[in-house]
Amino acid sequence: MTLDHPALAPIRPLLSDPEISEIMINGPAQTFVERHGVMELTDVRFRSEAQLQELVTALLQPTGREVSASSPFADFRLADGSRGNVTIAPIALNGPVITIRKMTNELKGVDDLIRAGTVSEPMASLLAAGVQARANILFTGATGTGKTTTLGIFGRFIPEGERVIVIEDTAELQFQQKHVVRLECRQANLQGRGAVSMSQLVKNALRMRPTRIIVGEIRGDEAVDMLQAITSGHEGCLAVLHASSALDAVSRLEMMSLSRGLLLPLWAIQKQIVSAIDLIVQHEMLPDGARKVTGITELTGVKDGAVILTDIFEYRRLGLTPDGRERGEWLCHAAPRRVLAKCRKMGVDLPAEIFKTVGAA
Repeated sequence: MTLDHPALAPIRPLLSDPEISEIMINGPAQTFVERHGVMELTDVRFRSEAQLQELVTALLQPTGREVSASSPFADFRLADGSRGNVTIAPIALNGPVITIRKMTNELKGVDDLIRAGTVSEPMASLLAAGVQARANILFTGATGTGKTTTLGIFGRFIPEGERVIVIEDTAELQFQQKHVVRLECRQANLQGRGAVSMSQLVKNALRMRPTRIIVGEIRGDEAVDMLQAITSGHEGCLAVLHASSALDAVSRLEMMSLSRGLLLPLWAIQKQIVSAIDLIVQHEMLPDGARKVTGITELTGVKDGAVILTDIFEYRRLGLTPDGRERGEWLCHAAPRRVLAKCRKMGVDLPAEIFKTVGAA
């Protein structure tokens, strides 16, 4: 759907504003936006709930998805790659709620991430080399912290000649390689039939001759399928996972595996997680609205019933500037042994000297 659709008239200026990263419509009378990491109320109003419902219909129609009282929420995407969610009554009490996360055009490459202060040069070198050397990397953090953007940028370091299978709940990731297959989940219809889950797509991807599997967001059963795919020889996987820290990311993988009903003890699941995942890249949105990678952690083993996590890079806060901006620095604690070994094996250049530096952020 293009921006000239009549139903988009009330929010067209918001969609066109490059400084706005998210649009949040809370019923006909209230619309918020996120600008530079800060939420603010706009003067956008809808004449009635019926006008807002027209917008809901226009957003969902191109995707083939529907909402109803029995199925009151759905995800969608716009032609420019922006993605969103619609939630209606009886779940939404004050009228339809629409959330649109706009596709960013500001961060297109690694240099942009470095200039924005999202990562340091040594961190960028590690992630770029890790992707080339087929390291398995989780991009973690809360909603809106930049996980998918970071994955998409570093995913461009996957060498040409590989077959990349991208699996998403709502398609968003864009890769520049020639051989990319994009798969998208499907929600059940109004009769409750026809759903295709992330787990099903991960399993099916194994039959599609992949050299890389990219999972847009791990939420449930697909965690086990992805771990099993990696440990069965499909290395170089990248995935997004909601977690507040590297430790929480591991805990979530453990819980997802246990909830799958696998007849395995926890220590066996932990060994599989460590065997499968090389790095966890933690993202945060700071109080001033800046998005940063606040840690890169390597999984190095299992001891005393817990996964051993070794911090490679860590962001340390140093306070605020007079204008309220965050000050900090990245500390390097160790060299990533597993990733360096993979780089040597694959002939990828990653100088060990870069892990002796401290970078201002």
